[in-house]
Amino acid sequence: MIKRIFDIVASTIGLIILSPVIVFTAWRIRKRLGSPVLFRQVRPGLGGKPFEMIKFRTMRDAVNRDGTPLPDAERMTPYGAFLRATSLDELPELINVLKGDMSLVGPRPLLMEYLPLYSPEQFRRHEVKPGVTGWAQINGRNELSWDDKFKLDVWYVNNRSFWLDIKIIFLTVKKVVVRDGISAAGEATMSKFTGNK
Repeated sequence: MIKRIFDIVASTIGLIILSPVIVFTAWRIRKRLGSPVLFRQVRPGLGGKPFEMIKFRTMRDAVNRDGTPLPDAERMTPYGAFLRATSLDELPELINVLKGDMSLVGPRPLLMEYLPLYSPEQFRRHEVKPGVTGWAQINGRNELSWDDKFKLDVWYVNNRSFWLDIKIIFLTVKKVVVRDGISAAGEATMSKFTGNK
């Protein structure tokens, strides 16, 4: 209950204080990338239940001759890379937090297609709501291997507390300032999870 109250209060204050930044960022995306400004995708939430996550768009809608989207590295724009580096692309997720689909702190919501690929232990990351930031994000972000990332997610599930959430939020601000761990080596973001060997 304390976590939910904190999420509501903090996300509301965040949306109010950051509204000029959000509006300006939306305008810049509209000017540089066109419409839509927001990227919407169904992701697994608490218990694996689907919800629509919203972020600012950072990539071009570029496809090959077969209509398949080009790799992230080819669709990413310089401005999109800036948005990711500064985590400005995540700001619309405060709406997801306010709605109750997400929390400020928790394992990051990944792709629906990953659900059947998790081991029972890895699936435990869905015992809590997904977060805008999390324990894995302040301990390596996209530089981590999938196995290490999932271990950190489960560690958070086992050790979560209000004070740990506060610590993660403050350390997240530090990570954003130094722009650390934005992408995996040789990737625009993170390599695709293909299951456990």
